[in-house]
Amino acid sequence: MTTTTPAEPAPRPVRLLVVDDDPLVRAGLALMFGGAEDIEIVGEGADGTEVAALAERLRPDVVLMDLRMPAMDGLTATERLRTRPDAPEVIVLTTFHADEQVLRAIRAGAAGFVLKDTPPARIVEAVRRVAAGDPVLSPAVTRQLMHRAAGAGPSGHDGRAGTARRRIAALAGREREVAIAVARGRSNAEIAATLYLSVATVKTQVSRILARFGFNNRVQIALLVHDAGLLDDDGARPPA
Repeated sequence: MTTTTPAEPAPRPVRLLVVDDDPLVRAGLALMFGGAEDIEIVGEGADGTEVAALAERLRPDVVLMDLRMPAMDGLTATERLRTRPDAPEVIVLTTFHADEQVLRAIRAGAAGFVLKDTPPARIVEAVRRVAAGDPVLSPAVTRQLMHRAAGAGPSGHDGRAGTARRRIAALAGREREVAIAVARGRSNAEIAATLYLSVATVKTQVSRILARFGFNNRVQIALLVHDAGLLDDDGARPPA
């Protein structure tokens, strides 16, 4: 008598909420994601004022958020949404590569950003990656945002630098090394190979750093390390 192993249930589709004040953009995104069987648009919003109620009712995994909307912009909506203990991940939509609002959104906990003229397949992949816990900023884009942060003004930068150095000082030696490697844009596998650790150990270290500082993603770690002055322009300088 032969026995058959029950088939594993298909994974639940990623639940996506789209927020943009332009109905044509929303329609285009709906068409784009319609071909992705693993992503389901569970709702749409036209302004940041709708986000909290929609997130509470629809329980999305990811919110694709336009930054520029009339009554409440996506930045304010992101900042408010990310204070929730069960907050979904946020990807901001923008027409600028390193807009100051994008930087603020990342600091508020957004998992990354995509440009509105990004090829459809890459936007779909960005949602998949963020749902899986990976930020959607390349090392080059992260450095661009950090350069923008550095140019925010000497007084603001000095204040951030002092705070960042005190926070970094609270890390154990290995945690500090992992944080700096994250800031250099290295993957968990690359960090593991460089520091002679297992990938599982690196994941645990990253999770500890996120929890220690109340961060939501690796990009915030990168910004903290940058603010502390532990990277030079090309990210090659060893920590002081």
